[in-house]
Amino acid sequence: MYVRDAKNREEVWLLDHIEAMGLDETAFRSRDYVVAIDEQSGEKAGFGRIRIHRDDDGDVCELTSIGVLEGWREQGVGAHVIERLVEYASDEGFETVYALTGTGSYLAQFGFRRIDTSQLPAPLQQRLTEKRDSVDPDAVPLEISVDRFRMPEERREAFKRAPEDRGETSDEESAEDFGIDPETATYKYDTGR
Repeated sequence: MYVRDAKNREEVWLLDHIEAMGLDETAFRSRDYVVAIDEQSGEKAGFGRIRIHRDDDGDVCELTSIGVLEGWREQGVGAHVIERLVEYASDEGFETVYALTGTGSYLAQFGFRRIDTSQLPAPLQQRLTEKRDSVDPDAVPLEISVDRFRMPEERREAFKRAPEDRGETSDEESAEDFGIDPETATYKYDTGR
């Protein structure tokens, strides 16, 4: 299992899963996402995003839209997606990462702490209101200093022990990977199908 940057061709896959999980797709850009991949099967297991908010007072980094596919939950996938995103934020020069979520207890295990809304940078105060009105009415503001991030050992071990009984999946690209519906698409050239 590993986590890598999302590819442009994964936009449709990401949007489908974001919608199915009821996550926030505001200002969607696939290049802001990372995807967790099973090394054995090539199967996508989860994803997440860092969103940069530009402001006159400085840029602000938000962790958002973390999703783990149902068959991969409780195996450390989300934890490693979060770890990669916090590393990315640190590499980009951010000292603090914010999250606006109703699942604060999950993020607390990594060192995120709840803060008062008044402590949020201005772009995130408006974002919190929008998020509460749209996808997450229970959202609360959280923050972490990137140097205080910690990965619980049980999450790291669970990630290493991804189940071996999963069915083989093909790493071959399909029309759906590129947002093409093969049932309705017409082709200029014979594809042999």
